[in-house]
Amino acid sequence: MRRKLVPVKLDSYKPLREIVFESMRDAIISGVLKPGERLMEIQLAEEMGVSRTPVREAIRKLELESFAVMIPRKGAYVAGVSYKDFAEVFEMRTALEGLAAGLAAERITADEIEQMERVLLLPDAEEMDLEKIVERDTDFHDLIYKASRNNRLQQMLANLREQIQRFRATSLAVPGRYIDAVKEHRVIVEALAEHNSELAKELMETHIVTAENVMFQTFNPDVPDDGDIPTITED
Repeated sequence: MRRKLVPVKLDSYKPLREIVFESMRDAIISGVLKPGERLMEIQLAEEMGVSRTPVREAIRKLELESFAVMIPRKGAYVAGVSYKDFAEVFEMRTALEGLAAGLAAERITADEIEQMERVLLLPDAEEMDLEKIVERDTDFHDLIYKASRNNRLQQMLANLREQIQRFRATSLAVPGRYIDAVKEHRVIVEALAEHNSELAKELMETHIVTAENVMFQTFNPDVPDDGDIPTITED
């Protein structure tokens, strides 16, 4: 049985439908709402403490952004992830984050190195829930994007952010992966501190490919390359 969604917090600057949409999207990205799970308006509205109307509007927007699919006579479901989408995102991520690390090695400051080292400090065991793990991993990579001092590159990575987050949560949920990821991060920081651009780029590319391989291991290898996981079909 999955965790319940937390009640939404009202924000005077945002309409309720947008707050509900962001809450549901984050739940999909973090894996609370899993691929293939039916999106039940009444249940979700009760969990978030809102009426059905903003939930219905949020589901429509999730469908437009490919986070949900509508099946005639069945309802709305969390969209599956295709191997093609998966491979394309990691292909782009490897190239862009490798470039970001190479540029960061040339331009990073001592203060930014210290920030990265603080992010890499492992939390206490009781704090090692998936949400905090994903947050720490995201913070580390964001620091590298910023240190690249390339605004257009940062924008391109920002455009991939939601898709990256969905895969990041799945990868880091694998037992032991976060510990390994931190070790990989540490050697990247060493290369950055030495301003070794070529090595930083190579280590980052290897890090992303390793995360991709971990993701592949969580999928059924018998599923065809263009198939969704899980597949939802109409009777």
